Amino acid sequence: MVTLDLRHVASPAVRDLLHLVNHPDFDRAQQQIERLGGCTEPVRLTGNTTTIDTTTGEVLRSYTSSDEPAGSLLTTCGNRRASRCPACSRLYAADTYHLIRAGLSGGKTVPDTVRIHPRVFVTLTAPSFGPVHNRPTTPGGDVRPCRCRKLHEPMDALLGTPLNPATYDYAGAVLFNAHAGALWARFTTYLRREIAARLGMTQKASHAVLRVSFAKVAEYQQRGLVHFHAVIRLDGPHGTGQPPPPYATVAVLTDAVRAAAARVRVAVESDAVGERELTWGEQLDVREIAAFGTDAEITDQAVAAYVAKYATKSADASGTLDRSLFCRPCQGHGATLLPHGTPLPCTTCDGTGQARPLPRLAVARHVRQMIRTCWELGKLPEFAELKLWKWAHMLGFRGHFSTKSRRYSTTLGALRAARRAWRTEQARAHAGLPEPDPDTTLVVGHWAYQGSGYSPGGALLAAHVWHRRELERRFIAEGGCG
Repeated sequence: MVTLDLRHVASPAVRDLLHLVNHPDFDRAQQQIERLGGCTEPVRLTGNTTTIDTTTGEVLRSYTSSDEPAGSLLTTCGNRRASRCPACSRLYAADTYHLIRAGLSGGKTVPDTVRIHPRVFVTLTAPSFGPVHNRPTTPGGDVRPCRCRKLHEPMDALLGTPLNPATYDYAGAVLFNAHAGALWARFTTYLRREIAARLGMTQKASHAVLRVSFAKVAEYQQRGLVHFHAVIRLDGPHGTGQPPPPYATVAVLTDAVRAAAARVRVAVESDAVGERELTWGEQLDVREIAAFGTDAEITDQAVAAYVAKYATKSADASGTLDRSLFCRPCQGHGATLLPHGTPLPCTTCDGTGQARPLPRLAVARHVRQMIRTCWELGKLPEFAELKLWKWAHMLGFRGHFSTKSRRYSTTLGALRAARRAWRTEQARAHAGLPEPDPDTTLVVGHWAYQGSGYSPGGALLAAHVWHRRELERRFIAEGGCG
C-alpha cells in the first residue's frame, strides 16, 4: 500500500482521490466507475437483491450495496443532454439513431421492406417575430451582408439576436415556443385529413388502407425558437409490415404535408398581448428520403444521424441554460404564490440555490429578455396552465424533444431492455453462475435512492474514463488500428 502525506496536497479532489486509491477495495470502486463509462452525475442506490430457487427455497445469490466501497450501488444518470452528461447523451443519441434508422431501413423487429414505403424528411420552422442578425446567401451560396450591413462570421454572437430589441415581439416568440407542441399535434391531424382528401376518400376509408407514421425531434435556432425535423412515412393499415396502396405516393404525401402545415392555427387571447394566431413559418422544407447507397443527399443513414444529433441537444445550444430556474429550497427567500396558486420562480437564483439575479445570468441579452418575458407572462392567470415560470430556461418550450408515433419502429424502452438483458447475461457469465431457470427462479430486490454524484476523487476518475474512451473513439473514427 502506498503511504503519502496528504497535508501537502492542496486540492480536496486530489486528496480524496489519494484516499480512494489507498482504499483496500479500490479495484472494486474503479470497476464501478469504469462500468459507468464516464457518466458525470451517477445515481447512488442503497438496498439488496436476492435470487431464490422457488422449488427448494435455496438462496442462489445475494447482493447488497453495503458491500461496495462507498456503501452504495452506482448507476448511470441517463440524462440525454450533452451539456449535462456527455457519456449518457452519447448512448441516448445511439439509441435514437437505431430507432430512426429501423423505421427507414428495417431491423429491430421492423421488416426490411419498410424501405420501399413513401417517406419524406420535413422541417417545420417558426415564423418571424422581428428581423434578426443573420448570414444571408446568394443563389450561388456566397454570403451576403446582414441588414445591419455587416458580414457576420459563423460564430458571431450577434447572429440570431434582434436588429432592434425594442420592437422585437418577445411575447409572440415565447408563446410560439410554449404552443409548439400543440402546433405539431394539429399538423398531424390535418396531415391525415389532407392525405384522405387527395386520395378522394373519407378519413375512415383512408385509415382502413394506410397509416401515417412519424418520428420527430425539436431543435433550437440561434434566435431561441424551436423548429421540428420529422421523418414521415406511409404504411399499410397494419403498420410497417405492409406497404400502403400504390396510389399513396411520395408526391401525395409531399403535397399533403405542405397543405397541412399551411392550415395549422392556434389562437391565443389575452388582455396583455391581445388576440394572436400562432402558425408555422414560411420556410417549410419537404424532401424525399432516398434509399441507402444512392447518390442523393437525404438518405436513410444521413437522416438517422441528423435526427440523433439533435436529440441530445437542449435549449442551451441557443445560449440559454440547461436546468430550471425555479428552485424549491429557495421558497424562503424568493418564491411567492400568485392568487391562483401558481408558484413564481425565485428571482435571485438559477436553480442551484446560489444567489444570482437575472441581470447577472451568464446568457446573452436576447436570451435574458426571453427568460424575463416567460416570467412576466407566467404571472398572468390566462397563461397559468403553460407554466412558463417552470420552463423559462427552455424559453417557454415545454414539449418533448423527440417523439414518435406508436408504430413507427421499435421503442427506446425496448432498446434499453435488450441492452440491460445483454449486460446481465455478461455479468452472469463472468461470475461463472449457471443460467437461471425463469420458471423456478425468483429475484427479490429492495432499492432506495440515496443521492447523486461522485465523491471529488471519484469525479476525477470518471473524467479520466470519459477522456480515455473519447480518445479511443476518435482514434477509431480516424481509421486507426492496432
